[in-house]
Amino acid sequence: MRISVIGCGYLGAVHAASMAKLGHDVVGVDTDPAKVESLAAAEAPFFEPGLPELLRESVGSGRLSFTTDTAEVADAAVHFICVGTPQRKDGYAADLTYVDQAVAALAPHLAPGSLVAGKSTVPVGTARRLAERLAAVQPKASLAWNPEFLREGLAVQDTLHPDRIVYGVPRDGVGGDAERAEALLDEVYAAPLAEGVPKLVTDHATAELVKVAANSFLATKISFINAMAELCEATGADVTALADAIGMDVRIGRKFLNAGLGFGGGCLPKDIRAFMARAGELGADQALSFLAEVDSINMRRRVRMVDLAREVSGGSVVGRRIAVLGAAFKPDSDDVRDSPALNVAAQLQLQGADVVVTDPEANENAGKVWPTLKFADSADEAAQGADVVLLLTEWKQFRDLDPVTFGKRVRSKRILDGRNVLNPQAWRDAGWTYRALGRP
Repeated sequence: MRISVIGCGYLGAVHAASMAKLGHDVVGVDTDPAKVESLAAAEAPFFEPGLPELLRESVGSGRLSFTTDTAEVADAAVHFICVGTPQRKDGYAADLTYVDQAVAALAPHLAPGSLVAGKSTVPVGTARRLAERLAAVQPKASLAWNPEFLREGLAVQDTLHPDRIVYGVPRDGVGGDAERAEALLDEVYAAPLAEGVPKLVTDHATAELVKVAANSFLATKISFINAMAELCEATGADVTALADAIGMDVRIGRKFLNAGLGFGGGCLPKDIRAFMARAGELGADQALSFLAEVDSINMRRRVRMVDLAREVSGGSVVGRRIAVLGAAFKPDSDDVRDSPALNVAAQLQLQGADVVVTDPEANENAGKVWPTLKFADSADEAAQGADVVLLLTEWKQFRDLDPVTFGKRVRSKRILDGRNVLNPQAWRDAGWTYRALGRP
């Protein structure tokens, strides 16, 4: 099939390369000439495991190209909208500027029978509004919503081998031909569907809700265990053992019950806030009022980590050299959007600490956000002469640090495990003062 992907950021670049891998003829469209040039040269503009190899293969095969000109994709059968929907600066609601701009640029080039498939995470009701706009320009085109479920660090795998595929197709005569929309998407996803990946066909509104509902549930689960961590700190209990115990219940499960510094990134925080904002607009704000506490618990973990650093420093971090291991919001990513690690590092610096940050992939991006922070190329360099070490992003190279060897780098053996991934006994046996959120 001839496919276009509008927007070539984290979602769009991976989706475009993956669709080419599945055998389609794909053109990625983006307004950023530098990004287009980089992608056209098969160079990933951000860190994502597996993406550089996939880009080289797909571009090299001739099935994947990139452009800044939307007119070049007029002959595509399916157009995927993959632009960002960040949080608005004046509130919690999602900023749909990029979605609206993408649809406005694409609409004049749609052919009869073509399909626009939204993948961006949008407030419920957006698809219907866009469908009405498209119908005024090309009444014989259709609109579907096909939410993405990518995890940064596993985005290529999640695209090529998803755990489910959701189609939100037109209903009630708004949005075009439902049967054609489903048939075209079946052709796009023929390979994963042949592998037995489950497919769910819904209306537009349900498909729009799937992603934000899933993210809200995951955020709630993370904040629940972090709320338990607060109680564990007050009682001397161990939140990791608690999570193991309740996670053995098959109704609960152990995933997303890792207590620590909490969630960040470009999805969970802004998605739950946009979900609350949209519920308020619909007059259903009470249904999601609990998400305000989910968000609050998550943010409190950052404050608690700063308090803990001050506590182990004797009541003040002024003049203390603090090594922060991690800047990305999660391992296997260079994304620092709403990063808990970077937030904590910045707070400590603002309180007078001499902070040195290191991250295997995110130093450059972190430096753009907080240029006043110091950065090191390795954990050993960051920890040289440190009074306190904070492990805030659970990269494998940080998890695998040898406490004996690493202890020779620091001035004082104090480590705060913000992700509960180290072996407390091993570090204590090596002479370290070990502290973690929710553990005695």
